[in-house]
Amino acid sequence: MKILSYNPGHDGAVVLLHDARLTFSIEAEKDSNYRHSNVTVADLLDAAGELENIPDVICMGGWWPRDHHEYMYGSRKNGGYHGLSEEGAKHSRVRLMGTEVDYFSSSHERSHILCAFGMSNLPAGTPCYALVWEGDIGTFYEVDRHLNIVRLGNVIEQPGNRYGLAYGLADPTFPKDGPYPRASDAGKLMALASFSPRSAPSMAEKQLLAFLLEGPYRKLSDYEELSRAPHLDVGLDDPGFRNFTGLYSDAIFDAFHRFAQTNLRKGLPLVIAGGCGLNCDWNTKWRETGLFSEVFVPPVANDSGSAIGTAIDAQFRATGNPKIAWDVYSGLNFRTESAPDPERYDAYGKDDALVADMLANGLILGWVHGRWEIGPRALGNRSILAAPFDDATRVRLNEIKRREQFRPIAPVCLLDEARRWFGCDHESPHMLYTYRATTNALAAVTHVNGTARLQTVTPTTNKSLHDLLVAFKARTGYGVLCNTSLNFNGKGCINGMADLDTYTVENGLDGFVVEGRAYLSKTSGRYLAYKAETASRADIPC
Repeated sequence: MKILSYNPGHDGAVVLLHDARLTFSIEAEKDSNYRHSNVTVADLLDAAGELENIPDVICMGGWWPRDHHEYMYGSRKNGGYHGLSEEGAKHSRVRLMGTEVDYFSSSHERSHILCAFGMSNLPAGTPCYALVWEGDIGTFYEVDRHLNIVRLGNVIEQPGNRYGLAYGLADPTFPKDGPYPRASDAGKLMALASFSPRSAPSMAEKQLLAFLLEGPYRKLSDYEELSRAPHLDVGLDDPGFRNFTGLYSDAIFDAFHRFAQTNLRKGLPLVIAGGCGLNCDWNTKWRETGLFSEVFVPPVANDSGSAIGTAIDAQFRATGNPKIAWDVYSGLNFRTESAPDPERYDAYGKDDALVADMLANGLILGWVHGRWEIGPRALGNRSILAAPFDDATRVRLNEIKRREQFRPIAPVCLLDEARRWFGCDHESPHMLYTYRATTNALAAVTHVNGTARLQTVTPTTNKSLHDLLVAFKARTGYGVLCNTSLNFNGKGCINGMADLDTYTVENGLDGFVVEGRAYLSKTSGRYLAYKAETASRADIPC
């Protein structure tokens, strides 16, 4: 069975399941499109180019009503945003390229739960709890062995929107009468919360916390004490505001934790979905609560996984199977429409030892291999790599990425080295949990609070990156590198040679490696110094 599914909302994606295996996930923001983009005709054409024949089922993920008529009377085609029952799904027959195929749509809420359960290692028929926390939904569920879903309770309405809104409080550029935070604000607040010493809140801060977290979601201008509110427009470097971000982050998590302690007593596994599932600190806290036999978060916890969840739902309705096989590297292949200009780059054949030596000598390189990784995290196929030792490297990486200096850089590490450097004794392949660094030697990838958002690598999960890490360990003694996303600011990952060339020139990379072949910029002072020093070493007689 072939199921083609798309998410019509932000973080849009088009995916194909073929006989319960994820064949591809084409995310709308990738290939240098704006973050959180909706699906466009171009994405549909890319998906059509990957199809070998007509699918058996076409799916549309549930979303908000498109107009007043749908709001009043419902949609014939859209499963809607909220809803848990199987009866709420839309079924029909439609024509595609002259052939009749099945059509299916179920709710956005169900898509999150089915994505998390279907991608987890839990066998079909395993009862579990589910947590969906995202922009709108903040709810726990119980899922029985027949995949019947029961809502246990709404904890906080719109937790994701509330979380991001606090960032706009201190940011003078954010309009306080704006109804919603900017899409990037929640991730930035997560980084700032790590700077918080968690000093006790003042009375004014307690009142502000109550406004932000209690009652219906409201814009900042609805706060009667806004003109006297602590941290109003103080800027993001303000120590008092940074302390408040930690208090606020903890307050949101604690509300969900209290609900779980009271209502989730069976010791079942927990699957997590929704954009808040990308908060590594919160994911780590869930593991540490001891409430659940295990915790699973998919790498597409945000709405980029909604199309996968809807496809799994359709598969479950048709076959009774809610599980899929998948690989995180299921995007599109890199476009090498033209070779880099030899007047601009020195080219080298595949040589992991050479690339490792360049990185060890301070060069910062783009790294491209195979298909892009699904979800918003760079996992070693569309990455920028650098040596992990000096905080100055973190500073330069944030300058290259044109983003705030409080943003952390993540480590990618050989699994065999993870316990030694980060106290991690198991695979953590999708950069979804934090671990505490055990050494001061890895300053570029250790956040201000001593934690690191770790990705582990094995020959099975990513052989190309694994081989480079082995070479880097042989050169430096550490199987660890800086790993951050290869993208223009505010856009998804680069996926073509022309964009990679432009990025290298405009953002100051020293070069890049595509499928093992390295291209070093002849205008990079660091590369020219490295080249001269290497030539000098070669001339030294033995």
